[in-house]
Formats: sequence, C-alpha cells, structure tokens
Amino acid sequence: MSNVPDAIPRYENRTIAGNKNPYTVLGKTYYLMDDERAYKERGMASWYGYKFNGERTSNGELYDMFSMTGAHKTLPIPSYVRVTNLDNRKTVIVRINDRGPFHDGRIIDLSYAAAQRLGITRMGTGNVEVEVVVPDGDPRPPLLRAPKTEVASAKAAGIVSKTELGTAASDTAAKIPEGTYLQIGAFSVENSAKQFAANVGKALTYPVVINVSQPPNKLYRVRVGPFKDAQSMQTARDQLQKIDILQTHVVYQ
Repeated sequence: MSNVPDAIPRYENRTIAGNKNPYTVLGKTYYLMDDERAYKERGMASWYGYKFNGERTSNGELYDMFSMTGAHKTLPIPSYVRVTNLDNRKTVIVRINDRGPFHDGRIIDLSYAAAQRLGITRMGTGNVEVEVVVPDGDPRPPLLRAPKTEVASAKAAGIVSKTELGTAASDTAAKIPEGTYLQIGAFSVENSAKQFAANVGKALTYPVVINVSQPPNKLYRVRVGPFKDAQSMQTARDQLQKIDILQTHVVYQ
C-alpha cells in the first residue's frame, strides 16, 4: 500500500448523484457545505475495506479499497482532501466519493489503502486533520444553499445541530479561521522574497506579507492575506491566476 499514489486533485463536474441536499441517515438530516474551499477540521478517522469492496458508493462508482478515496458527511462529491495523521504526521490526499461515517465522533471514513498509508488500519481509527484541497483553476461556484425554509424547519424540529448545518445554514460568506493566508512562494534569500512580494503586490487588492521561519533552515515565505472568509480568499486566488501564479496553499499563522 505504500506504493499507492495520492489522488490528484482535478476539476470534475458535480452531478446530482451523491449530492442530494439535504439528506437523512439514521434519523439525522445533513446539509452539504455550500462553500467547502476553507474547510479544515480535526477529529477521528475510520476506514472501510473488504466488506464494502466492489459495492456502490454514494455517487454510483464502485468502491475500490485499494484506491485513495474517502467518505464524508457534508463535503460535495467529488472533493479532494489532505488527511494528516496527527500522531505520526503521515499525510495522504484522497478523493471524496462517498457519504459517511455516521458514527458519533468520526469525521472521515478512509479506504483501506489510505488508512494503511496513514498507519491506522491496526487500531481501526486515528486522530487526524482533514483539509480540503481545491484544484488549481477550479472555476466552480459554491453549491447552492438549501432553502431557508428547510433550514428553519430542521432547526425548529431539533433534527440537526448548528455544527451539522455547516455553512449551508449561513446567510453570510463562509467564515474561516483567524490568521488564514495563501502561501505563494518560499525563498532562502531575503531580497528575492522581497522583490517577488513587491511584484505580486502590484497586481493584488490584498496584502502581501513575508513570514520568516526559524533557523537553521531559514525561509522567507511569501503569503497573501489574512482573509476573513472563503469568498475573499477565492477572489485573491482569481487575481493570482491572472498573473500566472497557480500553485497556492492555505496556511495559518
């Protein structure tokens, strides 16, 4: 399993299959995220294997326990996420194509291959961090929010909690953690970082800053931000793409 490569994030059309919104399982109603681009969460991961191998996933694909896939309750299908085992720092990228896990306290269900690479197959679960990976140049708008009447009815009935409603129940842009930036480069020479930051700053409407890592491996990391919501971060990505900066990743400081 150590030779199974990570899933490669790419643009894919989203179909109705797998994205029913809302949907109900075991008496609980779940609302899909209307904007997943800033999603990051820590919790317990589990995995599923032989019993489900070859069965249909939520979007109609056949589950392959030897591929890098996963199941999530509220991310759109397909989505790509980076999963990090917080105990050993091993990391994989998987493609979300299924729904689950519907056990309390678990945030993602991984394929056997992904779980094996993370080192959690023996214990059955693992303490992980899950962060969405957005394909570069992905032009998709967020998923449409559920009608307000449905959200209000679900709240009144006590079917879903505020957490389960996620961003779909929000009337404002999806909030993201304080101190969220897009990192666009890292340099070992300070002057190179400053010149790059100055050039980029001319084309953006957002601040460009330099973060310096601690010695001995001193790096000058060029970042854009901070951002207060997912929409502003996506706008910055769009501006960066216009000047051919396509490789960005979300960081927190």
